[in-house]
Amino acid sequence: MMRSLFSGVSGLKTHQTRMDVIGNNIANVNTTAYKSSSMVFSELISQTTQKASGPNAATGTGGVNARQIGLGVMGGAISVNITGQGAAQSTGNPFDIMISGSSFFVVNDGNNNFFTRDGSFYVDAAGNLAMTSNGYNVMGWQVDPETMNIKQDTVSALRIMSQANMTYPPEATSQAYVGGIIDKFDTDVTSSSGKAINLNFYDALGYDYTAKLVIKQSSLTNEYSIELDKILDSAGNEIDISGATFGSATNQKINNTATLDNTAYRWNANVLETASGQAVCDLSTLFEAGSTLDNPVFKTDEDTTKALEELAKAYGYEGKLDDFMNLTVDLKHDPADTTTTFTDGTYSVKQLLFNQQSGGNPCFTTPAAAFLDGPENWGLDSFDTTGRNFDGAMLVYNDGNQTGEKGHFIGVNGVATNQTVTLGLSGIGGNFSDIVIDFSTSSMFDNNGTCTVGATPGDLKGLGMGRKLGDMSGVSIQQNGMIYAAYDNGMTRLLGQIAVAEFANASGLERAGDNLYSATLNSGEFDGIGKDITASGGKMTTGQLEMSNVDLSAEFTEMITTQRGFQANSRIITVSDTLLEELTNLKR
Repeated sequence: MMRSLFSGVSGLKTHQTRMDVIGNNIANVNTTAYKSSSMVFSELISQTTQKASGPNAATGTGGVNARQIGLGVMGGAISVNITGQGAAQSTGNPFDIMISGSSFFVVNDGNNNFFTRDGSFYVDAAGNLAMTSNGYNVMGWQVDPETMNIKQDTVSALRIMSQANMTYPPEATSQAYVGGIIDKFDTDVTSSSGKAINLNFYDALGYDYTAKLVIKQSSLTNEYSIELDKILDSAGNEIDISGATFGSATNQKINNTATLDNTAYRWNANVLETASGQAVCDLSTLFEAGSTLDNPVFKTDEDTTKALEELAKAYGYEGKLDDFMNLTVDLKHDPADTTTTFTDGTYSVKQLLFNQQSGGNPCFTTPAAAFLDGPENWGLDSFDTTGRNFDGAMLVYNDGNQTGEKGHFIGVNGVATNQTVTLGLSGIGGNFSDIVIDFSTSSMFDNNGTCTVGATPGDLKGLGMGRKLGDMSGVSIQQNGMIYAAYDNGMTRLLGQIAVAEFANASGLERAGDNLYSATLNSGEFDGIGKDITASGGKMTTGQLEMSNVDLSAEFTEMITTQRGFQANSRIITVSDTLLEELTNLKR
């Protein structure tokens, strides 16, 4: 009688424990990444009133089974459905991460590692990736500063927003290319001022500049000069480029006739006057003392510059003053003229002006009879040019008279193996670097009289384009846990990788509260390094959290069976009590 009472009590206690498990599951139905538990029962020990006996061959009697009376029930085990994947809940927060698979995040309270499926993270004031619920640091692998790759070593806190990571260093531009179409009928490229193209670049400190390059057509329609005009800073101020180089001293073929506007100007000996007789340019005042024919140097004062500009204007030249002064004339002395002597060669307008004011030959007043096959247009009023001297390079294209594809770029100065020109800025000083400019993608075709040629920083693969100082504009986490920062200068940087832990028996982990688990002897130890989540086929998804894997329908069903079991066990006690009452009533 007493046995049934205690069996009923054990049933009540065990079902109450089961109800506790069910209640905890239902209470955590909305807990992030909660793993439901289930309880199984196990019978308690049994009292043996008679042991089993075997068959007796001598007497022919059979064996008798043991007689045992059970003494109740106990909880067999409480297991956690730790491998059951919860549904995904979208949050839109880039630091909310859901694990797919059987892995666990590794977090640390400053002393001990814990494990969790709760991927609700944030970045704290120190820049560490941490749990929002308790501030524990998310652990992972750091970036090797030498290789800039992940170094899978002992896990440590991921400080993704350290001061060093908030900016990306600038870099000087080292490569560029000029591509597009040059059309020989474009009025810009055929004008004396040329077709201007801009190359934007950075110095080593991230300051941006604009190099203005000028393309001009020669008298040969497949040859074009390119030269550095000027460099402007970001405020539009022109900087000193006297130390810069671009190409080399080159001569471009230019067949042209410079003619004085006789309606507005006239020469009076070596003085240029307006039609009204006002002197605007006196050749004797233009040159620095010590100038020679091989090195004539103009004075740099404002009056000299103004006088030279008026001189170029008188001859109708619309380009730069230096271009007019560097126009060249090919001259050969006629041996039949014994009164005039000079050396055959190519002379610039500047040199001829120097000889004009110094009384040397050849000059603009040298008699035409002194020249072999005397120039058709020669003198102060009119002269023919054959070319111009400039610092730069000649771009030569296939006009059909060369081998290869028509219209395509042959090479710099016509050399097929030379496709680049170096813009030498290191001579300027400061933080400038030389820029190698590639012209191989430019071409010469009919484009309805419009050039599309332009300069782009970086090579054809986008390397060497340079950059400004970049501020962090965002952080992204990849499926393998790698964390990248994006910067407003277009660069990205690997900041670290979230490591995960895997256990031989994940169900053996021990709950530690706050959605955390601790390793036990039965779960297997954490090696301190962790694994890449993709190695076992898992992945991380940002902007989502794993929901509880509690199945309410199953829990309610379990609740019903638990309730009925509890009721049935209470009836055991009630009936046993009634029997005991009848027994005590026998004494009446």
